[in-house]
Amino acid sequence: MSQENPKLFDKDTAVVKIQAWWRGTLVRRSLLHAALSAWVIQGWWRLMLARAAEKRRQGLLDVFQQEEWAAVKLQSWVRMWRVRRCYCRVLSAVRVIQAHWRCHTCVSQGLIKGQYQATSGQLHLELEILQGSRPCYVSECIPLPIKQ
Repeated sequence: MSQENPKLFDKDTAVVKIQAWWRGTLVRRSLLHAALSAWVIQGWWRLMLARAAEKRRQGLLDVFQQEEWAAVKLQSWVRMWRVRRCYCRVLSAVRVIQAHWRCHTCVSQGLIKGQYQATSGQLHLELEILQGSRPCYVSECIPLPIKQ
């Protein structure tokens, strides 16, 4: 049939070429649409993964911050306890010093006056203690133990 009419042969090939071109255009269009749809879905999925990773990172950061705060608080308490213990020791020493100083002040102000004399075997004490309105006199002779 193609040998009988060459014009018909040219029309058939032209029609086939046009149909092939049109089908190729439709296929390329559908492939482009599918590629764009896949690209949109992939972008959305990456966004969801990034949000989940950010949420996980924020949760870990919150846990780390709480643990860090707890460690700092514990260290603060230990430091406070150590400083308080040192302060109490110093306060106790201050009270001992104050008590001795007050006693020294009482003696130097004349509330307790006295003399002593140590001989070879005895200690002679003479004390005058001022209590209220009248003085109290104490005189004592204490034998000293001497090893022979």
